Amino acid sequence: MATTTHFLARLMLVLVVLGVGANAQLSSNFYSSTCPNLLSIIKTAVDSAVSSDARMGASLLRLHFHDCFVNGCDASVLLDDTANFTGEKTAGPNANSLRGFDVIDTIKTQVERACPGIVSCADILSVAARDGVVALGGPNWEVQLGRRDSTTASIDKANTDIPSPLMDLTALISTFSNQGLNVKDLVVLSGGHTIGFAKCSLFRNRIYNESNIDSSFSSQQQATCPLTGGDSNLAPLDTTAAVFDTKYFDKLVMKKGLLHSDQQLFNGGETDCLVQAYSSDPDAFAMDFADSMIKMGNISPLTRDLGQIRCNCRKVN
Repeated sequence: MATTTHFLARLMLVLVVLGVGANAQLSSNFYSSTCPNLLSIIKTAVDSAVSSDARMGASLLRLHFHDCFVNGCDASVLLDDTANFTGEKTAGPNANSLRGFDVIDTIKTQVERACPGIVSCADILSVAARDGVVALGGPNWEVQLGRRDSTTASIDKANTDIPSPLMDLTALISTFSNQGLNVKDLVVLSGGHTIGFAKCSLFRNRIYNESNIDSSFSSQQQATCPLTGGDSNLAPLDTTAAVFDTKYFDKLVMKKGLLHSDQQLFNGGETDCLVQAYSSDPDAFAMDFADSMIKMGNISPLTRDLGQIRCNCRKVN
């Protein structure tokens, strides 16, 4: 018995050293006593924002995604540049592209009024992304909470670690793998493109130069996105851009993916079967999307005495 106890103790020590239990500090009821109205405050604000602008649901989801892929889910993406500090907002994947900062600011102000100095911007962003999906008819899930906010950001990592809409499948798989996310997570989380829009500059090459695309679809998109000019013109990522459904996967099967990276998921590779499965099974997609969002939300959180609880999401205390 003593030998078994000694072995278990050593095993627990090894797990702690390796960081296997790092996410155990996150829990869905982290603020149940310190800020009991948190979830209702966030939901009310997000519902109002999405009601005014349906695109905001996708924008909040994307904001969370771009945060988590750069040094973990730590709200680094929310930091403004200062005279002595360069944040992530001007990185290639983010500049003139990310939206929703004002919504997070509004929520933070309301949360600080209710329970000052308690709730991190990282947790607010995680919950707001979930509520944005739910507001557009998507699945619900219990967001794990207890993150703290970073005191730094990395424009270099934002430029290298966030997946590009121009990536081939091999690069996409590698980029997700670097974050501890597998091929299934790649396909499921890409399914978040069932909501939202993309700029012409991101899909121009696809609709004019690629061959694995439906000809009528490319012609239709060319009306929105000319060969020159109109870089900021928007096109929906699927035919029901304000509804969280499986039309995104349907479009991929028909070679109507808007972005190069989208169509790579159904292009004769290992992800084809997953795309077909989700196209025909909305319940499976909803369940797996929720699971992968929880998994993504657990990327390298700052907890306990790491980081801080920012008073203003845009700047370090």
